[in-house]
Amino acid sequence: MILGIDEVGRGPWAGPMVVGAVVLGGAVIDGLTDSKKLTKKRREALDVEIREQAAGYGLGWVSAAEIDQIGLGPSLRLATKRAVQAVNVPFHEIIIDGAINLLADTPLEYHVATMPKADLLVPSVSAASIIAKVARDNYMTDQDTFYPGYKFGSHAGYGTAAHRLAIERLGVTPLHRLSFAPLQKYAGVSFSGLSRESSHNNSSQPDPRVGSEDDTTRHMETTKKIGDRAEDEAANHLLRLGHEIIARNWKTKYCEIDIVSQKGGRLYFTEVKFRKNANQGGGLAAITPKKLNQMRYAAQFYAHSNKLRDVDLVTSAMSLTGDPPAVETYLERV
Repeated sequence: MILGIDEVGRGPWAGPMVVGAVVLGGAVIDGLTDSKKLTKKRREALDVEIREQAAGYGLGWVSAAEIDQIGLGPSLRLATKRAVQAVNVPFHEIIIDGAINLLADTPLEYHVATMPKADLLVPSVSAASIIAKVARDNYMTDQDTFYPGYKFGSHAGYGTAAHRLAIERLGVTPLHRLSFAPLQKYAGVSFSGLSRESSHNNSSQPDPRVGSEDDTTRHMETTKKIGDRAEDEAANHLLRLGHEIIARNWKTKYCEIDIVSQKGGRLYFTEVKFRKNANQGGGLAAITPKKLNQMRYAAQFYAHSNKLRDVDLVTSAMSLTGDPPAVETYLERV
């Protein structure tokens, strides 16, 4: 099987560079081509299809700080290695868009074929181009929450006139690549006073239904409370297993994670499934291949958002049932 590799975000003044790696396997997806030739709506639709149907995929991220520290070329190689490491299915050939073997001096270098315009010609490379671009665009849009005024969601960090004006007015942020010539004059200057808030660490919002006298509403509220207790019990179960809870209900507009925990140098991303009655069927049956891909994406997005590098990411799922909720099944690496 072919592992296709492509990158996005080499030229912007701000934000990460992202490498996509995709093994389509037997999946046949209509419309795959260079991501830049697709509309935003079409890219996003294909991104969902790819992550649902591909045999495996991975994303490799390098931050602006890493680019400034080691340079653009080494950063591209590093992102490529990270993307390949995230692919957990076998492959027999690697095709990289462009003319440079980004896996040279690694055990995989002799499996690589480079091909200019491969994102137009090789479906798995097209797919890699698409998932990398959608992931990066989504990330940059998310940064508008933390750095209002820069409009990262509209220009994705590229050196547009609007972006230049925002920098002149507001200064630079930790997202900006100060090693790039247009921004080198800001090297050593303090970042903008705008700061990342820990708003990803969201707890559940208050339920607007509280106080209603409607029987159905009260029943729904009771179910929600039991579900919340189930998640509390899931967190307690992880604590008993020696985990440290890092985050609960971590959410962005693109993905969410029920529980993030740490144990033995690994980060665990746990999906909690609760059933009121044991006769409702196995809770882990809800962890479909589509859901598993979503969990992997969320784990990678969390790691990049929190600037975590070279950390082993483990997806897991926990099924609970009853009232009070009790753990029924816990599986790692689902």
